[in-house]
Amino acid sequence: MNKERLVPLIVAAALFMENMDSTVIATSLPAIAADIGASPLTLKLAITSYLLSLAVFIPASGWTADRFGARSVFSAAIVVFMIGSIGCALSSSVTDFVIARTLQGLGGAMMTPVGRLVLLRSIDKSALVSAMAWVTIPALIGPVVGPPLGGFITTYFSWHWIFLINIPVGLIGIFMAQRYIDPIRSDNPERFDLYGMMLAGLGVGGIAFGLSVAGLNLLPWTVVTALIGTGSVSMALYVMHARRTDQPALDFTLLRLPTFRASIYGGFLFRVGVGAMPFLLPLLMQVGFGLSPFGSGLVTFSSAVGAIGMKTLAARIIRAFGFRNIMTVNAVVSSVFLAACALFTVTTPLLLIMIILVVGGFFRSLQFTAINALTYADVEPERMSRATTLASVNQQLAISAGVALGAFSVETTMLFRHDTELTAGDFGPGFLVVSVLSAMSTFYFMRLPADAGHQVSGRRTVVISDPTRESEAEEEASRETVTARDQRIS
Repeated sequence: MNKERLVPLIVAAALFMENMDSTVIATSLPAIAADIGASPLTLKLAITSYLLSLAVFIPASGWTADRFGARSVFSAAIVVFMIGSIGCALSSSVTDFVIARTLQGLGGAMMTPVGRLVLLRSIDKSALVSAMAWVTIPALIGPVVGPPLGGFITTYFSWHWIFLINIPVGLIGIFMAQRYIDPIRSDNPERFDLYGMMLAGLGVGGIAFGLSVAGLNLLPWTVVTALIGTGSVSMALYVMHARRTDQPALDFTLLRLPTFRASIYGGFLFRVGVGAMPFLLPLLMQVGFGLSPFGSGLVTFSSAVGAIGMKTLAARIIRAFGFRNIMTVNAVVSSVFLAACALFTVTTPLLLIMIILVVGGFFRSLQFTAINALTYADVEPERMSRATTLASVNQQLAISAGVALGAFSVETTMLFRHDTELTAGDFGPGFLVVSVLSAMSTFYFMRLPADAGHQVSGRRTVVISDPTRESEAEEEASRETVTARDQRIS
Protein backbone atom coordinates (compact mmCIF):
# COMPACT_ATOMS: atom_id res chain seq x y z
CA MET A 1 0.00 0.00 0.00
CA ASN A 2 1.37 3.41 -0.92
CA LYS A 3 2.06 6.18 1.58
CA GLU A 4 -0.93 8.28 0.48
CA ARG A 5 -3.23 5.55 1.78
CA LEU A 6 -1.18 3.99 4.57
CA VAL A 7 -0.55 7.13 6.64
CA PRO A 8 -4.21 8.25 6.58
CA LEU A 9 -5.29 4.78 7.71
CA ILE A 10 -2.87 4.95 10.65
CA VAL A 11 -4.30 8.33 11.66
CA ALA A 12 -7.81 6.98 11.13
CA ALA A 13 -7.11 4.26 13.71
CA ALA A 14 -6.73 6.96 16.38
CA LEU A 15 -9.90 8.75 15.25
CA PHE A 16 -11.76 5.44 15.26
CA MET A 17 -10.66 4.74 18.85
CA GLU A 18 -11.82 8.13 20.11
CA ASN A 19 -15.15 8.12 18.26
CA MET A 20 -15.91 4.55 19.25
CA ASP A 21 -15.13 5.18 22.91
CA SER A 22 -17.28 8.31 23.13
CA THR A 23 -20.37 6.68 21.61
CA VAL A 24 -20.03 3.38 23.45
CA ILE A 25 -19.92 4.94 26.91
CA ALA A 26 -23.05 7.03 26.28
CA THR A 27 -25.07 3.88 25.57
CA SER A 28 -23.69 1.91 28.52
CA LEU A 29 -23.80 4.71 31.10
CA PRO A 30 -26.91 3.48 32.99
CA ALA A 31 -25.49 -0.03 33.36
CA ILE A 32 -22.14 1.32 34.57
CA ALA A 33 -23.86 3.62 37.06
CA ALA A 34 -25.94 0.77 38.48
CA ASP A 35 -22.90 -1.49 38.85
CA ILE A 36 -20.69 1.02 40.71
CA GLY A 37 -23.53 2.37 42.86
CA ALA A 38 -24.04 5.82 41.33
CA SER A 39 -26.91 7.60 39.60
CA PRO A 40 -26.71 8.08 35.82
CA LEU A 41 -26.78 11.85 36.27
CA THR A 42 -23.87 11.72 38.70
CA LEU A 43 -21.86 9.53 36.35
CA LYS A 44 -22.10 12.22 33.69
CA LEU A 45 -18.91 13.49 35.35
CA ALA A 46 -17.19 10.69 33.45
CA ILE A 47 -18.21 12.36 30.17
CA THR A 48 -17.56 15.95 31.23
CA SER A 49 -14.18 15.09 32.77
CA TYR A 50 -13.05 13.53 29.48
CA LEU A 51 -14.22 16.50 27.43
CA LEU A 52 -12.72 18.91 29.97
CA SER A 53 -9.36 17.14 29.82
CA LEU A 54 -9.45 17.40 26.03
CA ALA A 55 -10.16 21.12 26.19
CA VAL A 56 -7.39 21.83 28.70
CA PHE A 57 -4.61 19.93 26.95
CA ILE A 58 -5.39 20.48 23.25
CA PRO A 59 -3.63 23.90 23.21
CA ALA A 60 -0.33 22.19 24.02
CA SER A 61 -0.60 19.58 21.26
CA GLY A 62 0.91 21.60 18.40
CA TRP A 63 3.92 22.83 20.38
CA THR A 64 4.53 19.36 21.83
CA ALA A 65 4.57 17.80 18.37
CA ASP A 66 7.00 20.45 17.10
CA ARG A 67 9.28 20.01 20.09
CA PHE A 68 9.38 16.22 20.42
CA GLY A 69 8.35 15.03 16.98
CA ALA A 70 4.86 14.28 15.70
CA ARG A 71 5.44 10.54 15.38
CA SER A 72 6.67 10.15 18.97
CA VAL A 73 3.89 12.29 20.45
CA PHE A 74 1.24 10.51 18.37
CA SER A 75 2.42 7.09 19.52
CA ALA A 76 2.71 8.21 23.16
CA ALA A 77 -0.81 9.66 23.03
CA ILE A 78 -2.21 6.31 21.89
CA VAL A 79 -0.43 4.63 24.82
CA VAL A 80 -1.91 7.12 27.31
CA PHE A 81 -5.38 6.65 25.82
CA MET A 82 -5.05 2.87 26.13
CA ILE A 83 -3.94 3.11 29.77
CA GLY A 84 -6.97 5.28 30.49
CA SER A 85 -9.22 2.72 28.77
CA ILE A 86 -7.85 -0.08 30.93
CA GLY A 87 -8.35 2.12 34.00
CA CYS A 88 -12.02 2.59 33.06
CA ALA A 89 -12.49 -1.18 32.77
CA LEU A 90 -11.01 -1.68 36.25
CA SER A 91 -12.94 1.16 37.93
CA SER A 92 -15.11 0.35 40.94
CA SER A 93 -16.21 3.86 41.95
CA VAL A 94 -17.13 7.20 40.42
CA THR A 95 -13.76 8.64 41.51
CA ASP A 96 -11.81 5.86 39.78
CA PHE A 97 -13.89 6.26 36.65
CA VAL A 98 -13.47 10.03 36.46
CA ILE A 99 -9.68 9.76 36.93
CA ALA A 100 -9.43 7.14 34.18
CA ARG A 101 -11.57 9.22 31.82
CA THR A 102 -9.43 12.27 32.50
CA LEU A 103 -6.36 10.24 31.52
CA GLN A 104 -8.12 9.20 28.34
CA GLY A 105 -8.83 12.86 27.64
CA LEU A 106 -5.13 13.68 27.96
CA GLY A 107 -4.33 11.02 25.37
CA GLY A 108 -7.14 12.13 23.09
CA ALA A 109 -6.04 15.79 23.32
CA MET A 110 -2.70 14.83 21.78
CA MET A 111 -3.82 11.91 19.64
CA THR A 112 -6.32 13.54 17.27
CA PRO A 113 -4.75 16.99 16.63
CA VAL A 114 -1.25 15.53 16.29
CA GLY A 115 -2.63 12.81 14.04
CA ARG A 116 -3.91 15.49 11.69
CA LEU A 117 -0.52 17.20 11.88
CA VAL A 118 1.15 13.91 10.94
CA LEU A 119 -1.13 13.68 7.92
CA LEU A 120 -0.43 17.22 6.74
CA ARG A 121 3.32 16.80 7.09
CA SER A 122 3.48 13.37 5.48
CA ILE A 123 1.19 13.76 2.46
CA ASP A 124 1.74 16.03 -0.53
CA LYS A 125 -1.01 18.61 -1.00
CA SER A 126 -1.87 17.16 -4.39
CA ALA A 127 -2.95 13.94 -2.63
CA LEU A 128 -4.49 15.56 0.44
CA VAL A 129 -8.12 15.31 -0.68
CA SER A 130 -7.84 11.58 -1.26
CA ALA A 131 -5.98 11.14 2.01
CA MET A 132 -8.69 12.98 3.95
CA ALA A 133 -11.30 10.65 2.46
CA TRP A 134 -9.42 7.66 3.82
CA VAL A 135 -9.27 9.30 7.24
CA THR A 136 -12.91 10.38 7.37
CA ILE A 137 -14.58 7.12 6.41
CA PRO A 138 -13.13 4.96 9.24
CA ALA A 139 -13.73 7.80 11.73
CA LEU A 140 -17.44 7.83 10.84
CA ILE A 141 -17.72 4.09 11.50
CA GLY A 142 -17.27 4.66 15.25
CA PRO A 143 -20.52 6.57 15.88
CA VAL A 144 -22.46 4.06 13.77
CA VAL A 145 -21.03 0.85 15.26
CA GLY A 146 -20.49 2.21 18.78
CA PRO A 147 -24.06 2.37 20.16
CA PRO A 148 -25.27 -1.09 19.07
CA LEU A 149 -21.90 -2.69 19.84
CA GLY A 150 -21.72 -1.09 23.28
CA GLY A 151 -25.31 -2.08 23.97
CA PHE A 152 -24.69 -5.66 22.81
CA ILE A 153 -21.60 -6.05 25.01
CA THR A 154 -23.32 -4.47 28.02
CA THR A 155 -26.48 -6.55 27.62
CA TYR A 156 -24.97 -9.94 26.93
CA PHE A 157 -21.50 -9.73 28.51
CA SER A 158 -20.25 -6.97 30.84
CA TRP A 159 -19.76 -3.21 30.47
CA HIS A 160 -16.08 -3.63 31.44
CA TRP A 161 -15.30 -5.10 28.01
CA ILE A 162 -16.44 -2.00 26.09
CA PHE A 163 -13.25 -0.20 27.16
CA LEU A 164 -11.00 -3.04 26.03
CA ILE A 165 -12.15 -3.28 22.39
CA ASN A 166 -9.82 -0.40 21.47
CA ILE A 167 -6.68 -2.05 22.83
CA PRO A 168 -5.94 -4.20 19.72
CA VAL A 169 -6.58 -1.19 17.46
CA GLY A 170 -4.21 0.95 19.56
CA LEU A 171 -1.43 -1.66 19.49
CA ILE A 172 -1.66 -1.96 15.71
CA GLY A 173 -1.68 1.85 15.40
CA ILE A 174 1.49 2.23 17.49
CA PHE A 175 3.32 -0.44 15.51
CA MET A 176 2.33 1.04 12.16
CA ALA A 177 3.15 4.61 13.27
CA GLN A 178 6.63 3.68 14.41
CA ARG A 179 7.32 1.79 11.20
CA TYR A 180 5.76 3.93 8.49
CA ILE A 181 5.52 7.55 9.75
CA ASP A 182 8.59 9.74 9.31
CA PRO A 183 10.02 11.32 12.53
CA ILE A 184 9.33 14.90 11.40
CA ARG A 185 9.69 17.81 13.84
CA SER A 186 9.94 21.58 13.55
CA ASP A 187 13.47 23.01 13.32
CA ASN A 188 12.39 26.18 15.09
CA PRO A 189 9.39 25.55 17.40
CA GLU A 190 7.60 28.54 18.90
CA ARG A 191 8.12 29.49 22.52
CA PHE A 192 5.71 27.61 24.74
CA ASP A 193 3.28 29.92 26.55
CA LEU A 194 3.42 28.10 29.91
CA TYR A 195 1.92 30.92 31.95
CA GLY A 196 -0.90 31.31 29.43
CA MET A 197 -1.54 27.56 29.41
CA MET A 198 -1.83 27.54 33.21
CA LEU A 199 -4.28 30.44 33.24
CA ALA A 200 -6.35 29.06 30.36
CA GLY A 201 -6.38 25.56 31.84
CA LEU A 202 -7.45 26.80 35.26
CA GLY A 203 -10.10 29.03 33.69
CA VAL A 204 -11.56 26.39 31.40
CA GLY A 205 -11.37 23.73 34.11
CA GLY A 206 -12.99 25.84 36.82
CA ILE A 207 -15.88 27.06 34.70
CA ALA A 208 -16.65 23.75 32.99
CA PHE A 209 -16.31 21.57 36.09
CA GLY A 210 -18.27 24.02 38.23
CA LEU A 211 -21.14 24.03 35.75
CA SER A 212 -21.06 20.24 35.40
CA VAL A 213 -21.54 19.60 39.15
CA ALA A 214 -24.09 22.37 39.69
CA GLY A 215 -27.47 20.89 40.57
CA LEU A 216 -26.18 17.38 41.30
CA ASN A 217 -25.67 17.97 45.04
CA LEU A 218 -22.19 16.50 44.81
CA LEU A 219 -20.53 19.61 46.27
CA PRO A 220 -21.80 22.48 48.43
CA TRP A 221 -22.98 25.53 46.49
CA THR A 222 -20.18 27.55 48.04
CA VAL A 223 -17.63 25.23 46.43
CA VAL A 224 -19.45 25.29 43.08
CA THR A 225 -19.55 29.09 43.16
CA ALA A 226 -15.86 29.22 44.05
CA LEU A 227 -14.99 26.95 41.11
CA ILE A 228 -16.92 29.04 38.60
CA GLY A 229 -15.63 32.30 40.09
CA THR A 230 -12.01 31.15 40.08
CA GLY A 231 -12.33 29.97 36.49
CA SER A 232 -13.84 33.27 35.39
CA VAL A 233 -11.09 35.29 37.06
CA SER A 234 -8.41 33.06 35.49
CA MET A 235 -9.88 33.51 32.02
CA ALA A 236 -10.00 37.28 32.51
CA LEU A 237 -6.33 37.24 33.52
CA TYR A 238 -5.52 35.10 30.49
CA VAL A 239 -7.21 37.56 28.12
CA MET A 240 -5.05 40.37 29.54
CA HIS A 241 -1.96 38.16 29.26
CA ALA A 242 -2.75 37.19 25.65
CA ARG A 243 -2.87 40.84 24.61
CA ARG A 244 0.76 41.26 25.70
CA THR A 245 2.04 37.98 24.18
CA ASP A 246 3.14 37.44 20.58
CA GLN A 247 2.54 33.69 20.69
CA PRO A 248 -0.39 33.05 23.09
CA ALA A 249 -1.69 29.58 23.83
CA LEU A 250 -5.14 30.68 22.62
CA ASP A 251 -5.09 33.46 20.04
CA PHE A 252 -8.30 35.45 20.48
CA THR A 253 -7.30 38.00 17.83
CA LEU A 254 -8.58 35.49 15.29
CA LEU A 255 -12.10 36.47 16.39
CA ARG A 256 -11.65 39.70 14.43
CA LEU A 257 -12.28 37.67 11.28
CA PRO A 258 -16.07 37.67 10.61
CA THR A 259 -16.20 34.09 9.33
CA PHE A 260 -14.07 32.72 12.17
CA ARG A 261 -16.07 34.69 14.76
CA ALA A 262 -19.40 33.40 13.45
CA SER A 263 -18.09 29.83 13.40
CA ILE A 264 -16.83 30.07 16.98
CA TYR A 265 -19.81 31.81 18.58
CA GLY A 266 -22.52 30.29 16.43
CA GLY A 267 -20.82 26.92 16.40
CA PHE A 268 -20.63 26.90 20.20
CA LEU A 269 -24.36 27.46 20.59
CA PHE A 270 -25.21 24.89 17.93
CA ARG A 271 -22.92 22.24 19.42
CA VAL A 272 -24.54 22.61 22.84
CA GLY A 273 -27.54 20.70 21.52
CA VAL A 274 -25.45 17.95 19.95
CA GLY A 275 -23.35 17.67 23.11
CA ALA A 276 -26.48 16.98 25.16
CA MET A 277 -28.07 14.51 22.77
CA PRO A 278 -25.67 11.53 23.21
CA PHE A 279 -26.23 11.89 26.97
CA LEU A 280 -30.00 12.50 27.09
CA LEU A 281 -31.18 10.12 24.35
CA PRO A 282 -29.71 6.83 25.69
CA LEU A 283 -31.00 7.67 29.18
CA LEU A 284 -34.47 8.35 27.77
CA MET A 285 -34.45 5.07 25.85
CA GLN A 286 -33.21 2.95 28.76
CA VAL A 287 -34.44 4.62 31.96
CA GLY A 288 -37.56 6.24 30.51
CA PHE A 289 -38.70 3.60 28.00
CA GLY A 290 -37.16 0.51 29.60
CA LEU A 291 -35.13 -0.60 26.57
CA SER A 292 -32.02 -2.70 27.01
CA PRO A 293 -28.65 -1.09 26.27
CA PHE A 294 -28.55 -3.07 23.02
CA GLY A 295 -32.04 -1.95 22.01
CA SER A 296 -31.19 1.62 22.93
CA GLY A 297 -28.04 1.46 20.82
CA LEU A 298 -29.96 0.21 17.79
CA VAL A 299 -32.27 3.24 18.07
CA THR A 300 -29.72 5.97 18.81
CA PHE A 301 -27.30 4.94 16.06
CA SER A 302 -29.88 6.18 13.54
CA SER A 303 -28.60 9.71 14.01
CA ALA A 304 -25.13 8.68 12.86
CA VAL A 305 -26.58 6.97 9.78
CA GLY A 306 -28.18 10.25 8.76
CA ALA A 307 -24.88 12.06 9.35
CA ILE A 308 -23.00 9.70 7.04
CA GLY A 309 -25.67 10.09 4.36
CA MET A 310 -25.14 13.86 4.32
CA LYS A 311 -21.39 13.56 3.67
CA THR A 312 -21.98 12.77 0.01
CA LEU A 313 -24.27 15.78 -0.54
CA ALA A 314 -22.90 18.51 1.75
CA ALA A 315 -20.38 19.93 -0.73
CA ARG A 316 -22.97 20.21 -3.51
CA ILE A 317 -25.57 21.86 -1.25
CA ILE A 318 -23.12 24.40 0.15
CA ARG A 319 -21.85 25.21 -3.34
CA ALA A 320 -25.39 25.74 -4.61
CA PHE A 321 -26.74 27.97 -1.84
CA GLY A 322 -23.68 29.43 -0.06
CA PHE A 323 -22.63 29.34 3.56
CA ARG A 324 -24.82 32.14 4.93
CA ASN A 325 -28.09 30.86 3.48
CA ILE A 326 -27.46 27.23 4.42
CA MET A 327 -26.25 27.90 7.98
CA THR A 328 -28.99 30.42 8.80
CA VAL A 329 -31.88 28.19 7.72
CA ASN A 330 -30.37 24.84 8.64
CA ALA A 331 -29.63 25.89 12.25
CA VAL A 332 -33.37 26.29 12.79
CA VAL A 333 -34.29 23.10 10.91
CA SER A 334 -31.78 21.05 12.89
CA SER A 335 -33.03 22.51 16.18
CA VAL A 336 -36.62 21.58 15.30
CA PHE A 337 -35.63 17.92 14.92
CA LEU A 338 -33.73 18.12 18.21
CA ALA A 339 -36.80 19.58 19.94
CA ALA A 340 -38.91 16.77 18.45
CA CYS A 341 -37.17 14.38 20.85
CA ALA A 342 -39.12 16.08 23.67
CA LEU A 343 -42.31 14.60 22.18
CA PHE A 344 -41.13 11.00 22.43
CA THR A 345 -43.24 8.88 24.78
CA VAL A 346 -43.41 5.20 25.67
CA THR A 347 -46.17 4.76 23.06
CA THR A 348 -44.23 6.47 20.25
CA PRO A 349 -43.40 3.84 17.58
CA LEU A 350 -39.68 3.08 17.46
CA LEU A 351 -39.76 3.31 13.68
CA LEU A 352 -40.99 6.91 13.89
CA ILE A 353 -38.30 7.73 16.46
CA MET A 354 -35.62 6.29 14.18
CA ILE A 355 -36.91 8.24 11.16
CA ILE A 356 -36.80 11.51 13.12
CA LEU A 357 -33.27 10.71 14.32
CA VAL A 358 -32.06 9.83 10.80
CA VAL A 359 -33.44 13.03 9.26
CA GLY A 360 -32.21 15.13 12.19
CA GLY A 361 -28.73 13.61 11.90
CA PHE A 362 -28.77 14.42 8.19
CA PHE A 363 -29.31 18.16 8.78
CA ARG A 364 -26.96 18.35 11.80
CA SER A 365 -24.18 16.84 9.71
CA LEU A 366 -24.75 19.47 7.02
CA GLN A 367 -24.48 22.23 9.64
CA PHE A 368 -21.27 20.83 11.11
CA THR A 369 -19.73 20.48 7.66
CA ALA A 370 -20.53 24.11 6.89
CA ILE A 371 -19.25 25.36 10.27
CA ASN A 372 -15.99 23.41 10.03
CA ALA A 373 -15.32 24.59 6.47
CA LEU A 374 -16.15 28.23 7.16
CA THR A 375 -13.93 28.36 10.27
CA TYR A 376 -10.70 28.51 8.25
CA ALA A 377 -11.98 30.32 5.14
CA ASP A 378 -10.22 33.63 5.90
CA VAL A 379 -7.40 32.44 8.19
CA GLU A 380 -3.87 33.08 6.91
CA PRO A 381 -1.70 29.95 6.48
CA GLU A 382 0.78 31.05 9.15
CA ARG A 383 -2.04 31.30 11.73
CA MET A 384 -3.79 28.07 10.78
CA SER A 385 -2.39 26.05 13.70
CA ARG A 386 -3.58 28.67 16.21
CA ALA A 387 -7.00 28.73 14.59
CA THR A 388 -7.22 24.94 14.81
CA THR A 389 -6.27 25.06 18.49
CA LEU A 390 -8.87 27.66 19.41
CA ALA A 391 -11.57 25.94 17.36
CA SER A 392 -10.82 22.57 18.97
CA VAL A 393 -11.04 23.98 22.50
CA ASN A 394 -14.30 25.74 21.62
CA GLN A 395 -15.76 22.54 20.22
CA GLN A 396 -14.93 20.47 23.29
CA LEU A 397 -16.25 23.09 25.69
CA ALA A 398 -19.51 23.32 23.75
CA ILE A 399 -20.07 19.56 23.95
CA SER A 400 -19.21 19.59 27.67
CA ALA A 401 -21.62 22.48 28.25
CA GLY A 402 -24.34 20.60 26.41
CA VAL A 403 -23.98 17.54 28.64
CA ALA A 404 -23.96 19.71 31.78
CA LEU A 405 -26.97 21.77 30.67
CA GLY A 406 -28.97 18.71 29.63
CA ALA A 407 -28.41 16.98 32.97
CA PHE A 408 -29.13 20.17 34.90
CA SER A 409 -32.44 20.55 33.03
CA VAL A 410 -33.45 16.99 33.86
CA GLU A 411 -32.52 17.46 37.52
CA THR A 412 -34.50 20.70 37.70
CA THR A 413 -37.55 19.05 36.09
CA MET A 414 -37.42 16.25 38.65
CA LEU A 415 -37.32 18.85 41.41
CA PHE A 416 -40.39 20.71 40.15
CA ARG A 417 -42.33 17.51 39.54
CA HIS A 418 -41.29 16.10 42.95
CA ASP A 419 -40.05 12.91 41.25
CA THR A 420 -37.77 10.65 43.26
CA GLU A 421 -36.78 8.55 40.24
CA LEU A 422 -36.17 9.37 36.60
CA THR A 423 -39.14 8.97 34.28
CA ALA A 424 -39.65 9.61 30.57
CA GLY A 425 -41.45 12.88 31.33
CA ASP A 426 -38.35 14.37 32.96
CA PHE A 427 -36.39 14.55 29.69
CA GLY A 428 -38.67 16.77 27.56
CA PRO A 429 -37.62 20.16 29.02
CA GLY A 430 -33.95 19.23 28.63
CA PHE A 431 -34.36 18.60 24.88
CA LEU A 432 -36.30 21.86 24.52
CA VAL A 433 -33.67 23.95 26.35
CA VAL A 434 -30.73 22.72 24.28
CA SER A 435 -32.73 22.99 21.03
CA VAL A 436 -33.54 26.66 21.74
CA LEU A 437 -29.85 27.40 22.34
CA SER A 438 -28.90 25.64 19.11
CA ALA A 439 -31.49 27.67 17.18
CA MET A 440 -30.06 30.91 18.60
CA SER A 441 -26.87 30.25 16.61
CA THR A 442 -28.71 31.43 13.50
CA PHE A 443 -28.35 35.06 14.66
CA TYR A 444 -24.57 34.82 14.20
CA PHE A 445 -24.83 33.14 10.81
CA MET A 446 -27.38 35.55 9.35
CA ARG A 447 -25.02 38.48 10.01
CA LEU A 448 -22.40 37.05 7.66
CA PRO A 449 -21.85 38.78 4.30
CA ALA A 450 -23.60 37.18 1.35
CA ASP A 451 -20.29 36.01 -0.15
CA ALA A 452 -18.85 34.61 3.10
CA GLY A 453 -16.58 31.65 2.40
CA HIS A 454 -17.33 31.51 -1.33
CA GLN A 455 -13.65 30.79 -2.01
CA VAL A 456 -14.10 27.57 0.00
CA SER A 457 -17.60 26.60 -1.16
CA GLY A 458 -16.65 26.72 -4.84
CA ARG A 459 -18.83 29.72 -5.75
CA ARG A 460 -15.81 31.98 -6.25
CA THR A 461 -15.97 34.18 -9.37
CA VAL A 462 -12.94 33.87 -11.63
CA VAL A 463 -11.89 36.89 -13.69
CA ILE A 464 -10.29 36.06 -17.04
CA SER A 465 -7.81 38.66 -18.23
CA ASP A 466 -6.62 37.04 -21.47
CA PRO A 467 -9.49 36.48 -23.98
CA THR A 468 -7.35 34.22 -26.16
CA ARG A 469 -6.94 31.75 -23.30
CA GLU A 470 -10.43 32.11 -21.84
CA SER A 471 -11.52 28.52 -22.35
CA GLU A 472 -8.33 26.99 -20.93
CA ALA A 473 -8.33 29.35 -17.96
CA GLU A 474 -11.94 28.58 -17.14
CA GLU A 475 -11.22 24.86 -17.09
CA GLU A 476 -8.15 25.30 -14.88
CA ALA A 477 -9.96 27.66 -12.49
CA SER A 478 -12.87 25.26 -12.21
CA ARG A 479 -10.55 22.36 -11.30
CA GLU A 480 -8.73 24.45 -8.70
CA THR A 481 -11.97 25.71 -7.14
CA VAL A 482 -13.47 22.24 -6.83
CA THR A 483 -10.23 20.86 -5.36
CA ALA A 484 -10.05 23.68 -2.80
CA ARG A 485 -13.69 23.23 -1.87
CA ASP A 486 -13.45 19.45 -1.40
CA GLN A 487 -10.22 19.79 0.57
CA ARG A 488 -11.70 22.31 3.01
CA ILE A 489 -15.10 20.73 3.45
CA SER A 490 -13.94 17.11 3.75
